[in-house]
Amino acid sequence: MTHSFLLEEDEVDIIAACARQESWAQQILYESHFGVLMGVSLRYAGSYDEALDVLHDAFIKIFDKIDSYNEGTSLSSWMKRIVVNTAIDNYRKKKLRRTENIDNVFEMTSSNPNPVDKIQEKELIQCIQSLPPAYRAVFNMSVIDGMSHKEIGERLGVSEATSRSNLVKARKKLQSFIKARYKIQDK
Repeated sequence: MTHSFLLEEDEVDIIAACARQESWAQQILYESHFGVLMGVSLRYAGSYDEALDVLHDAFIKIFDKIDSYNEGTSLSSWMKRIVVNTAIDNYRKKKLRRTENIDNVFEMTSSNPNPVDKIQEKELIQCIQSLPPAYRAVFNMSVIDGMSHKEIGERLGVSEATSRSNLVKARKKLQSFIKARYKIQDK
């Protein structure tokens, strides 16, 4: 049976059907939010396949916890938070943390005007994915999701200083990627 709904108009009905574990409603919710949520997952994952695994795990949680969604709040924001938390859980499971002493960290600056404007979204995502897991998680949580270093530290089980250090290192690696890609020289 084929169902065609406009999610905005029938969101309440679709959520109710998902709570009843009706597969047609789960498919509509999945297909209508896949692109946006995959973008969130890609920021945290090291590869497309890892992002897909995280997203599928997140959708399982979304369908299991759909009863806890509060009507009137943004469904999309609620789902994004679950994807972020699933990505963080995935990071914790891997326990691939590698940090250095904060005394050895310094920021790089460039006198060239904004090379980021030249970089394509896909290239930037690939660059973020190439970061070590600890740097990638802190970068996304701080820069993209706007979390404080205290909150990041609590969620990842690291100190605030480690969070700051990993953010500086992530930015340094991203700057190196952009400089290499666009052949920008330090002056």
